[in-house]
Amino acid sequence: MKMRNSKGFTLIELLIVVAIIGIIAAIAVPGLLRARMSGNEASAIGSLRAINSGQASYSSSCASGGYAGSLADLVKVPTSGGQGFISPDLNANGVTKSGYTVTLVKSSTAIAIGTIAGVSKFYRDRDQAVGCIWIDAHADMNTPETSPSGNVHGMPFAATLGYGPEALTRIFGHAPKLQAKQCVLIGVRDLDSRERRMVKQSGINVFTMREVDEQGMRGVVEKSLALAAEGTAGFIVSFDMDVMDPAEAPGVGTPVRGGITFREAHLAMEMIADARKMLALELVEVNPIIDVQNQTAILGVGLVTSALGKKIL
Repeated sequence: MKMRNSKGFTLIELLIVVAIIGIIAAIAVPGLLRARMSGNEASAIGSLRAINSGQASYSSSCASGGYAGSLADLVKVPTSGGQGFISPDLNANGVTKSGYTVTLVKSSTAIAIGTIAGVSKFYRDRDQAVGCIWIDAHADMNTPETSPSGNVHGMPFAATLGYGPEALTRIFGHAPKLQAKQCVLIGVRDLDSRERRMVKQSGINVFTMREVDEQGMRGVVEKSLALAAEGTAGFIVSFDMDVMDPAEAPGVGTPVRGGITFREAHLAMEMIADARKMLALELVEVNPIIDVQNQTAILGVGLVTSALGKKIL
């Protein structure tokens, strides 16, 4: 055996030390990265909680039950004096908190036409596709020709898939924004007759409430994650609050009985967070005018925090 001399370590000893350092790094670095991501998520969740608390105060003191339409409205000092409803550092359109962008938009499901167009363009410019997980009691797959009401909020999913007028389908000059095989519709239970044919013809993957009942939310979401992630940079999540059972979320414009439960919704969002493939999230259709003691809004904020990584433990 070669002994250490006065000049230092043997080659074998040096290799052993390097190997030990490598093992320690392999164990420690992933943990540090997870800790950093958890910290980022905690910061973003804290921002959402602050905004939700500010909205509740604004609603009760300034808006007769309504909500602020922008973060800037929440920062303003009320006429009665005092301080604004949220910290001034949140007074920005799309302020970034620890890697997450926090913004406030007032609209219906129709905003998906714009949000998906923007995300799709970003990844299209990088030669990448995006998937979509659409969680909704309705398919939103009408066009002006098939819609009984003519409401645009019943058309956004169809528009992102290239169906409908060019003003909706060709934002940024290309269509479709999504490929049907990489899109999933979960929780649907209320379809117009002509819309039903459109859903079948489109080729999107559909899990109705019957499939949720039969397979369980875990089974449905596992399949949905695989479908939306295959061949894509990740997926967009669009969550319409009317997918919830009206007993859980009364403050929606088009409630439909037989929706998903509180825990089913949180499980879906928790699994989406675990996948770490979500590129963008929109949560829509909270109507404060018909909400009951902010029940729907509070549930919505909780679901967003679950999608951003909040865990029970």
